[in-house]
Amino acid sequence: MDVDACGFFYAIIIDNMDLTQKHCVPCEGGTPQLPNEKEDELIKQTPDWTLLRDGTHRMHRMFTFKNFKEAISFINKIADLAENEGHHPDIKIVYNKVQLDLFTHAVGGLSENDFIMASKIDNL
Repeated sequence: MDVDACGFFYAIIIDNMDLTQKHCVPCEGGTPQLPNEKEDELIKQTPDWTLLRDGTHRMHRMFTFKNFKEAISFINKIADLAENEGHHPDIKIVYNKVQLDLFTHAVGGLSENDFIMASKIDNL
């Protein structure tokens, strides 16, 4: 097997890997946003999230907890995950409700990192 074929095979394995097994990678300006087709494919792996395409493409999810303390505990878990992955969601809390929005600021829309984070947040 030559290098190109091996590299292609590796790309297929990585592309089909469970999002929770992947890690966020730094994005820089000039990196393109995901095309709509790729967003549609990846959102299937995070079905509790809503894909929003009004303006900047982003992912959205609302979580409801028993009380404020449980909501804050959840946010602290997200903070640890975000620091480990180097990718941080926008967070809004109203008493027992936590609203999360994910998008990649550097690309001005969605990257695979957003779907990786959503998947990992779902497993908290």
